[in-house]
Amino acid sequence: MTSRWTTADIPDQTGRTFVVTGANAGLGLQSTLALTEAGARVLMACRDTSRAEAARAGLPHPERAEVVQLDLADLDSVRSAGEVLAGNRPDVLINNAGLMNIPQSRTAQGHEMQFGVNVLGHFALTEQLVPVLTDRVVWLGSMMHKRGTVDPDDLDWTGRKYSPMTVYAASKLACVMLAYEQQRRLEAAGSPLKAVAAHPGYSATNLQYRSGSRVQDMMMRVAEKVPFLVQPAERGALPQLYAATVDSVPGGAYVGPDGFGELSGHPKIVESTRASHDRAVAAALWERCEEMTARK
Repeated sequence: MTSRWTTADIPDQTGRTFVVTGANAGLGLQSTLALTEAGARVLMACRDTSRAEAARAGLPHPERAEVVQLDLADLDSVRSAGEVLAGNRPDVLINNAGLMNIPQSRTAQGHEMQFGVNVLGHFALTEQLVPVLTDRVVWLGSMMHKRGTVDPDDLDWTGRKYSPMTVYAASKLACVMLAYEQQRRLEAAGSPLKAVAAHPGYSATNLQYRSGSRVQDMMMRVAEKVPFLVQPAERGALPQLYAATVDSVPGGAYVGPDGFGELSGHPKIVESTRASHDRAVAAALWERCEEMTARK
């Protein structure tokens, strides 16, 4: 029974190492807090190491966490961080970091920024760490994946009109699809690893207020004041913590809140869209990600 699962139900994680991207704030920091409280060692993979060190210092058990510099918008940084992280022999990777609803911009390698950070950076990191992981990879989806479409021939949105939320939705659909595709590939290879996905419902993390539109950001702030719509970050982190620590979660699962519309609540296995299960598109997406993250 998962309907009332909380951080108090996290199994003892002593002796296990987790990589959490974007661990200095929001869902990532709440996940780091819960995991270290459960005895785990957490590698906080963050772009801003000063902020990450300040966040680490505020943990009840700062000695159980370490900061590693990782800029997901730069594949060279991802490779460097991946070498450091792989050397620490992690058990679990939580691809938590992300950008949402931002004005159009490009990564260091020229990719669309939301796709580049949410998908490509995590894909490259995942591929680098899979050989040393012992347990699983958790990909962070979103309720917005339901509004997304994935076009493997235009992942950088060069041939389509840019709309911040449309692109975000596409990136989150891509994350869910990559989790499913990775699970299929792991099974085909006879690997004991699992790939799962999770989404936080509607959580107050300040991620939404970067659109560049004062009106849109104001509307988001108003929506976050409606109690039954929004939950705090510590509750929003529960699905990814459940996905990352509960042994009975099967590979290829999608975990989200159990409340109305999956907006809030306690974690349970939920359904994703029909589009997320399109194996042909997922395989093409995977292959394009391989091409886009390959060393030049």
